[in-house]
Amino acid sequence: MKNTKINAALLAVTALCLSVGCSEKNSTDNGYEKPQTTVTAAADTADTEAEAEEWAYSLTASNDSQLDISRLDSFEVSSGDLHGGVWDSDITNTKNGTNRSPQLSWEPVDGASCYGVYMVDTGSAGSGSWMHWKSLAEETSLPAGWAPASEYVGPYPPEGTHVYEILVFAFREAPEKLKGSFDNTNPKLLEAFKVMDGENGGNIIACGHIKGTYTHGE
Repeated sequence: MKNTKINAALLAVTALCLSVGCSEKNSTDNGYEKPQTTVTAAADTADTEAEAEEWAYSLTASNDSQLDISRLDSFEVSSGDLHGGVWDSDITNTKNGTNRSPQLSWEPVDGASCYGVYMVDTGSAGSGSWMHWKSLAEETSLPAGWAPASEYVGPYPPEGTHVYEILVFAFREAPEKLKGSFDNTNPKLLEAFKVMDGENGGNIIACGHIKGTYTHGE
């Protein structure tokens, strides 16, 4: 485990992004539901990861009720489904994908009994992070398709380029419940993470982070 701290600027997950473009749904060509709301003007113009980062927000806590992820120790997370900063279409819930969870791996974290895995869409400004993945794992190597449908739904941007970030929390003790609303907006995501850190803090030992983009139609 690295002793470096997560750079908040690189953690563009956001406690304030994503209900726009993901809150209203209709049926799709892939058997799941897609949003019919149009994404923001920023998303309309974003066609590279660099542009996407300009309108993503930081997960740095603004008050004591939120978990300041930027202050946690970090560890590296890798995925065989991420190439050149772009997620493979196979992990998406679109006509070009199979809606399977991406392969992930990381080194075991000293003192951790389990890990919480989250994927959040940070592709457009809004009132809450849209959660695509929420799983509790004891393994540190998750094969492609590991997560069940009740815990994972792949990216399905209505248009434009979105940033999809994965956070892996190393827990000292398993939380009673993984917090956050799956396949829904989460305007208080940092507060939910704070609860899992425990009443006195310290239950979350470290956090791993990886991100990539996916563009509608690719």
